[in-house]
Amino acid sequence: MDQIWLFIAIAIGIVSVGVAIWLYNWVMRQDPGTEKAQEVASWIQEGARSYLAKLYRALTLVAVALGIIIAIVFSFDVSGATSGVEAYPLRGIFTALAFIFGALCSAVAGYMGMSIAVQANVRSATAANKDLNTAFRVAFYAGSVMGLAMVGLAVIGMSTIYLLTKDPEIVLGFSFGASLLALLAKAGGGIYTKTADIAADLVGKVEVGIPEDDPRNPAVVADNVGDNVGDVAGMGADIFDSYVASAVAVMLLGASFADKALAAKYIVFPLVVCMLGGLASLIGIQFVRVGKNGKPGDALNRGTIITCILLAALMVPMIFIGDYNIGVLWATLIGITTGVIIGFTSEYFTSEEFKPVKETAKVSGSGSAITIITGFSYGLVSIVPSIVGIVIATLASYYVTEAAGLPGIYGIGVAAVGMLSVSGMIVSADAYGPIVDNARGIAEMAGMDQHVIETADILDSAGNTAKAITKGFSISAAALTVLALFAAYAEVVQARGVELTISLRDPLVVAGVLLGAMTPPLFSALTMLSVTHNAFDMIEEIRRQFREDPGILAGTSKPDYVTCVGLAAQGALSSLVIPAFLAVGLPILVGLVLGPNPLGGFLGGAIFTGVIFALLMANAGGLWDNSKKYIETGQFGGPGSEAHKAAVVGDTVGDPFKDTAGPSLNTLITVMSLVASLFAPIIAMFHLF
Repeated sequence: MDQIWLFIAIAIGIVSVGVAIWLYNWVMRQDPGTEKAQEVASWIQEGARSYLAKLYRALTLVAVALGIIIAIVFSFDVSGATSGVEAYPLRGIFTALAFIFGALCSAVAGYMGMSIAVQANVRSATAANKDLNTAFRVAFYAGSVMGLAMVGLAVIGMSTIYLLTKDPEIVLGFSFGASLLALLAKAGGGIYTKTADIAADLVGKVEVGIPEDDPRNPAVVADNVGDNVGDVAGMGADIFDSYVASAVAVMLLGASFADKALAAKYIVFPLVVCMLGGLASLIGIQFVRVGKNGKPGDALNRGTIITCILLAALMVPMIFIGDYNIGVLWATLIGITTGVIIGFTSEYFTSEEFKPVKETAKVSGSGSAITIITGFSYGLVSIVPSIVGIVIATLASYYVTEAAGLPGIYGIGVAAVGMLSVSGMIVSADAYGPIVDNARGIAEMAGMDQHVIETADILDSAGNTAKAITKGFSISAAALTVLALFAAYAEVVQARGVELTISLRDPLVVAGVLLGAMTPPLFSALTMLSVTHNAFDMIEEIRRQFREDPGILAGTSKPDYVTCVGLAAQGALSSLVIPAFLAVGLPILVGLVLGPNPLGGFLGGAIFTGVIFALLMANAGGLWDNSKKYIETGQFGGPGSEAHKAAVVGDTVGDPFKDTAGPSLNTLITVMSLVASLFAPIIAMFHLF
């Protein structure tokens, strides 16, 4: 039966990718608009493809080099204190190939999403000339290309590797490849997009008083390119990473069951849940329609809720058909429910329909300092419901699974899988956001009618909230995933003959905790400093162009967009070296120098501060952004007012919060946990002899 589930999972994965390709072709058949609109869109397309080509070339070298190291290192193993070291060359080669395959699948999913996004933006803007519903459908179906491709490739990859090797630790290599690429793609894309966004806003809106997407701004094309490489390709890789890591963590925990027949069944279980989540997403996407009230946000929320209900309905017969313990059903349902609640909590703190955004917009009339303090404070408050939700999900899933006769930690991992199993729908809604953001930019740059820009603004506001909900999902799921990975790390270490005892009375463990707690804040600082350094260079370039060619602002000459695009790309790529070392090198260094117990403390410290910082940054950044947009609708003085200028400053502070550091942190803690689990046999062997 286990093999049958795997074949069904692969089949549904293929269907998911097939539907993604069909939607890709459907979007491409839509009207691309006027010659001017197509010209503007071509600038964005060229910039996005150029950056991703450079990024993926660099990442290919990294993947191949790490693949060779993994092939060598994992050709040896130690199974106990007295057994010595044994050679397993094929295991090393398979792990390396799985690692490269994971990175490749993550890159393909991100590239597919980015490719259609840069085609859909102009088509969505053109459709907005007809009506909001048509424009929404073009943008959402384009977002669905990445959502369905990501889920399909992930399920196909994990199922195929396990079917061929029957070894969850080799599937862990697949997850590590996906996670490493996701971290670098998301951090690099985030640095790129916020470099351009901050420079364009500060010089354009604040200094010279031109609109956000005015074609006279030399950074405007780089800004729109950044939406695609950061919020589409980067976020797609990020969710792909979380999705795969949660499933692999549960597979590893299932492999630790003493009863081998039972272990085989529960290794496959997370893949079955992912399969059903993919099927539910395929169906749920069909229900995303803008109703008569014309609220895109309601349509996206409705699609998410329907998808979650469908998954719950599909889970019940599957549990009985597969003869699974009822505890895993409850754990899955707990994960689904918690994900929805946490996601909509993020909406409360980031949507212009609720108090936090409105109050922040209101106080902006008192200056940027009050704007920043208010937004930051609400960001801190927003941590509370999410953390409470994570705590409840952790305890509830642990104890219901224990009560049903399975290890409680397995239930925590299953809850994370349940939360992320609807990623097909979640990513579709998330990718919709940057597409409509670009559509709004193209509408303004191409000189489309005002009602088109206003329609795009409505779509864009819902997109910002959708992105905040997605980040709430992914951060919360990452918290549960890394807890499961932490347990998997313990199992792997102990299986190699090292007794793991993590006690705060051990000074080495305390040292590990402090080093781990330090890492997410340091990572955040490095990525945000990269943004500010690069933005400074771009601001000087924009000022130079305005100073040397007055015809740019007069509208009689064209800005040099290419230089700004090049500055953003070069700055992003050169800023990834140290963050990559923190994610991969530091856990290995701590494990080899201090030992397995301090490494466990290191992971714990990183998990706690990583989740806190990620929630704060994602929600505060989204709040500042929508406060600015709320004022731009005419509230509190409207565009050009003192409140608007203060809100722009708040949004500028929030940009690297929500799109660079914040969403990269959940990937950071996932990567560090995967590195610890993957290299646990080597670390254990190093401290045995």
